Amino acid sequence: MSGRSKTLATWLAFAGGALGLHRFYLHGLRDIGGWLHLPPTLLGAYGVRRMMDLGQDDRIAWVLIPLLGLSLAAGMLAAIVCGLTPDERWNQRFNAGRPPLRSGWLAVLGVIAALIVGASVLMATIAFGTQRYFESQDDVAGSLSR
Repeated sequence: MSGRSKTLATWLAFAGGALGLHRFYLHGLRDIGGWLHLPPTLLGAYGVRRMMDLGQDDRIAWVLIPLLGLSLAAGMLAAIVCGLTPDERWNQRFNAGRPPLRSGWLAVLGVIAALIVGASVLMATIAFGTQRYFESQDDVAGSLSR
Protein backbone atom coordinates (compact mmCIF):
# COMPACT_ATOMS: atom_id res chain seq x y z
CA MET A 1 0.00 0.00 0.00
CA SER A 2 1.48 3.36 -1.01
CA GLY A 3 1.32 6.48 1.16
CA ARG A 4 -2.04 8.08 1.70
CA SER A 5 -2.64 11.82 1.80
CA LYS A 6 -4.73 13.13 4.66
CA THR A 7 -5.79 16.12 2.57
CA LEU A 8 -6.97 13.95 -0.30
CA ALA A 9 -8.82 11.62 2.08
CA THR A 10 -10.53 14.62 3.68
CA TRP A 11 -11.72 16.00 0.34
CA LEU A 12 -12.77 12.56 -0.92
CA ALA A 13 -14.89 12.16 2.20
CA PHE A 14 -16.34 15.62 1.62
CA ALA A 15 -17.15 15.04 -2.05
CA GLY A 16 -18.02 11.35 -2.00
CA GLY A 17 -18.16 10.19 1.59
CA ALA A 18 -21.76 9.07 1.23
CA LEU A 19 -20.54 6.67 -1.47
CA GLY A 20 -17.55 5.50 0.58
CA LEU A 21 -14.90 6.99 -1.74
CA HIS A 22 -12.61 7.90 1.15
CA ARG A 23 -12.76 4.32 2.45
CA PHE A 24 -11.88 2.91 -0.96
CA TYR A 25 -8.94 5.33 -1.18
CA LEU A 26 -7.65 4.43 2.29
CA HIS A 27 -8.39 0.69 2.40
CA GLY A 28 -8.90 -0.45 -1.20
CA LEU A 29 -11.88 -1.78 -3.12
CA ARG A 30 -12.23 -4.82 -0.85
CA ASP A 31 -13.17 -2.66 2.13
CA ILE A 32 -16.58 -3.78 3.40
CA GLY A 33 -17.10 -0.47 5.20
CA GLY A 34 -16.86 1.37 1.89
CA TRP A 35 -19.42 -0.89 0.26
CA LEU A 36 -21.79 -0.48 3.22
CA HIS A 37 -22.05 3.24 2.42
CA LEU A 38 -23.76 2.53 -0.89
CA PRO A 39 -27.15 0.97 0.05
CA PRO A 40 -28.50 3.77 2.29
CA THR A 41 -27.22 6.44 -0.10
CA LEU A 42 -28.81 4.80 -3.13
CA LEU A 43 -32.07 4.13 -1.27
CA GLY A 44 -32.18 7.77 -0.17
CA ALA A 45 -31.54 8.95 -3.73
CA TYR A 46 -34.35 6.64 -4.86
CA GLY A 47 -36.61 8.29 -2.27
CA VAL A 48 -35.79 11.72 -3.68
CA ARG A 49 -36.61 10.45 -7.17
CA ARG A 50 -39.91 8.98 -5.94
CA MET A 51 -40.89 12.27 -4.34
CA MET A 52 -40.07 14.15 -7.54
CA ASP A 53 -42.14 11.69 -9.58
CA LEU A 54 -45.04 10.98 -7.20
CA GLY A 55 -45.22 14.12 -5.09
CA GLN A 56 -44.86 14.89 -1.42
CA ASP A 57 -47.55 12.48 -0.27
CA ASP A 58 -45.48 9.39 -1.08
CA ARG A 59 -44.89 7.75 2.30
CA ILE A 60 -42.14 5.46 1.02
CA ALA A 61 -40.17 8.55 0.01
CA TRP A 62 -40.74 9.95 3.51
CA VAL A 63 -38.88 6.97 4.93
CA LEU A 64 -36.13 6.80 2.31
CA ILE A 65 -35.10 10.45 2.00
CA PRO A 66 -33.67 10.73 5.55
CA LEU A 67 -31.34 7.85 4.68
CA LEU A 68 -29.70 10.09 2.09
CA GLY A 69 -29.39 12.93 4.57
CA LEU A 70 -27.83 10.68 7.19
CA SER A 71 -25.43 9.23 4.61
CA LEU A 72 -24.35 12.70 3.54
CA ALA A 73 -23.89 13.76 7.17
CA ALA A 74 -21.83 10.61 7.84
CA GLY A 75 -19.60 11.49 4.90
CA MET A 76 -19.08 14.97 6.33
CA LEU A 77 -18.24 13.46 9.72
CA ALA A 78 -15.66 11.22 8.05
CA ALA A 79 -14.12 14.29 6.40
CA ILE A 80 -13.91 16.02 9.76
CA VAL A 81 -12.31 12.98 11.43
CA CYS A 82 -9.78 12.54 8.61
CA GLY A 83 -8.88 16.21 8.55
CA LEU A 84 -8.51 16.52 12.32
CA THR A 85 -6.37 13.39 12.78
CA PRO A 86 -2.91 14.52 13.88
CA ASP A 87 -0.27 14.14 11.15
CA GLU A 88 1.86 11.84 13.32
CA ARG A 89 -1.00 9.41 13.92
CA TRP A 90 -2.05 9.58 10.26
CA ASN A 91 1.47 8.76 9.12
CA GLN A 92 1.75 5.87 11.59
CA ARG A 93 -1.48 4.35 10.29
CA PHE A 94 -1.34 5.00 6.56
CA ASN A 95 2.28 5.88 5.75
CA ALA A 96 4.33 3.58 7.99
CA GLY A 97 7.87 3.06 6.74
CA ARG A 98 7.71 6.04 4.37
CA PRO A 99 8.78 9.63 4.71
CA PRO A 100 6.12 11.42 6.79
CA LEU A 101 3.60 13.52 4.92
CA ARG A 102 2.48 16.87 6.30
CA SER A 103 -0.98 18.19 5.66
CA GLY A 104 -1.54 21.88 5.19
CA TRP A 105 -4.35 24.35 5.01
CA LEU A 106 -6.26 22.40 2.37
CA ALA A 107 -7.09 19.75 4.96
CA VAL A 108 -8.25 22.46 7.37
CA LEU A 109 -10.41 24.04 4.67
CA GLY A 110 -11.91 20.59 3.98
CA VAL A 111 -12.82 20.25 7.65
CA ILE A 112 -14.44 23.70 7.68
CA ALA A 113 -16.43 22.93 4.52
CA ALA A 114 -17.50 19.55 5.91
CA LEU A 115 -18.61 21.13 9.18
CA ILE A 116 -20.76 23.71 7.38
CA VAL A 117 -22.32 21.26 4.93
CA GLY A 118 -22.66 18.45 7.47
CA ALA A 119 -24.44 20.62 10.03
CA SER A 120 -26.79 21.99 7.36
CA VAL A 121 -27.61 18.55 5.98
CA LEU A 122 -28.15 17.08 9.43
CA MET A 123 -30.47 19.92 10.49
CA ALA A 124 -32.44 19.62 7.24
CA THR A 125 -32.72 15.84 7.68
CA ILE A 126 -34.00 16.20 11.23
CA ALA A 127 -36.48 18.90 10.17
CA PHE A 128 -37.74 16.83 7.23
CA GLY A 129 -38.07 13.66 9.29
CA THR A 130 -39.88 15.30 12.19
CA GLN A 131 -42.20 17.24 9.87
CA ARG A 132 -43.18 14.06 8.04
CA TYR A 133 -43.59 12.21 11.33
CA PHE A 134 -46.01 14.80 12.72
CA GLU A 135 -47.87 15.00 9.41
CA SER A 136 -48.37 11.25 9.55
CA GLN A 137 -49.65 11.55 13.14
CA ASP A 138 -52.15 14.18 12.00
CA ASP A 139 -53.32 11.79 9.27
CA VAL A 140 -53.74 8.98 11.84
CA ALA A 141 -55.61 11.26 14.28
CA GLY A 142 -57.81 12.53 11.46
CA SER A 143 -58.73 9.03 10.34
CA LEU A 144 -59.51 7.94 13.91
CA SER A 145 -61.88 10.85 14.52
CA ARG A 146 -63.99 10.08 11.45
